Amino acid sequence: MYFPISGADISPIYLVVVGFLIGVMGGFFGVGGSFIAGPALRAAGLDWNFAVGTDLAHIVGKSVVAAKRHRALGNVDLRLGLIMAFGTIGGAEVGAQLIEALKQAGNVNLVVSIVSIVIYVSISSFMVWESWKTLRLQKLKAAGMENPGRRSSREDESSFQHVTTSIQKLQLAPMVALPASGVKSISIWIIVLVSFIGGLFSGFLGGGAGYIRMPMLVYVLGIPTHLAVGTDLFEIIISASYGTFSHAMKGNVDILIALVMNTGAAIGAQIGAISTQYFAGPKIRLAFVPLPLVGAAIVVYTMMTGHKL
Repeated sequence: MYFPISGADISPIYLVVVGFLIGVMGGFFGVGGSFIAGPALRAAGLDWNFAVGTDLAHIVGKSVVAAKRHRALGNVDLRLGLIMAFGTIGGAEVGAQLIEALKQAGNVNLVVSIVSIVIYVSISSFMVWESWKTLRLQKLKAAGMENPGRRSSREDESSFQHVTTSIQKLQLAPMVALPASGVKSISIWIIVLVSFIGGLFSGFLGGGAGYIRMPMLVYVLGIPTHLAVGTDLFEIIISASYGTFSHAMKGNVDILIALVMNTGAAIGAQIGAISTQYFAGPKIRLAFVPLPLVGAAIVVYTMMTGHKL
């Protein structure tokens, strides 16, 4: 099927399947899926500027569906999401401007490919280390080698918690409480910084940048994994909407491709969101690990062969 806006010829079945898979992952992990969607669109023949902008457009619809489901399950901290919106919008615009500068320089495909590989591999490496260490700690507690503590903390504890606690203790006024997430006090500036970084990667690599924001919500802000998933999806609606508008003004969005992808994504998002209720936090984080690596592998394949999948 030929898409005149981007000048690409892509199978609609391919787009629907990619959208469905990203919908499942988005609903389950609280991510936009750009670490798969961006490389998948690039592998299908789109330049990175179109892959980024179109991915953002399709992510909006999918995230609305998934966030609504998570809200019904009690997995969304609205106060946190609204605070993060300020940093997200600023970061998304900076990322979009960087893409525009690279497009004008003529090296957008090379630079974005390299950056995406580094980011995806780094995230997966850290999360596999942390999740494995946390699950090992839980086994020791279950065997009675350490004080087991409360069941709820065992189900969503983190071996990185000591760093998170130190961050929460930083007294950078103004401070805010997040009762829905169980955070008694944290600096608004730290929340804005986390959301700015997420917005930056959203505008630069596409999607909602949940691959950055979801881990940061858990490891930096100390948000329980299930709430981090739902709140990140709520935040993705904001970041992806703004990013879509910004990229559309720069001619980087093929809305027809996004609509085709959304036919599969809307169904997948429902399935993914419901599935989170059957897994503890560390297992969700560990299951997340291979996904950015798949995205990195697609990018490497495209760079090395120069061919479409």
